[in-house]
Amino acid sequence: MNKDTSGTQFSEFLASRRTTRDFLTTPVPEELIDQLLTDAMTAPSWSNTRPYLVGIASGERRDRISKEFLSRWDAASAALKPGIMGKLKLFITRYGLPKSDYKVFRPYPNDLKPRQQKVGAELYGFLEIPRDDKQKRQAQWGRNYEFFGAPVSLFIFTHSGLGEYSVSDAGLFMQNLMLSAHAHGLGSCAQGASALWSEPVRAEFKVPKEYKLLCGIAIGYQSDAKVNSFQADRLPISEIKLATDD
Repeated sequence: MNKDTSGTQFSEFLASRRTTRDFLTTPVPEELIDQLLTDAMTAPSWSNTRPYLVGIASGERRDRISKEFLSRWDAASAALKPGIMGKLKLFITRYGLPKSDYKVFRPYPNDLKPRQQKVGAELYGFLEIPRDDKQKRQAQWGRNYEFFGAPVSLFIFTHSGLGEYSVSDAGLFMQNLMLSAHAHGLGSCAQGASALWSEPVRAEFKVPKEYKLLCGIAIGYQSDAKVNSFQADRLPISEIKLATDD
């Protein structure tokens, strides 16, 4: 195989990866998860510090976290419905209010918001969920807390001492991990939603106080559900190349 052929195949492989939003319940062998982590560790790192830790949730541990997430999501969703009772209960009990290590929900900057709105409209349009059907939209969002049916959820923690460099390293690690999953016939979904409540995750693992929950990654075998054929547009490189004075 010449270099041109192998390079083209690599580019095609990268382009074929996409987010999985519906998984089979088929278990993923522990040794395969270990292989994904081994592959992920080949990513570059700031002074080779590897400032991240991974919690692996499967079986009963995965189910406990999902159950607690769904309970909190139901409480939060009740506050979004018409009427005062759900809002009042949320205010009094505080149960369901976001309690994350990082600020998960924040306004999108004006220059980035159109991209976020576009992909959201395209995904819900693909799923035939009308913009004004709040119940179906909330139900679809709630699937985050079922990990879209994935049998394994990984939780990524980053060291607070290196700030943004920890997050940068984690991003490199995660990209390698998800590409390795793709190469091994697995689907994956990076989930910022899994960081909305850190307490249920921390309760399941011995997490050093210096580490913050960044996000989750759902891992499993992809189902044939329609949603898995959704493909978000990928920006042309002209959108990221800085202009010069030349």
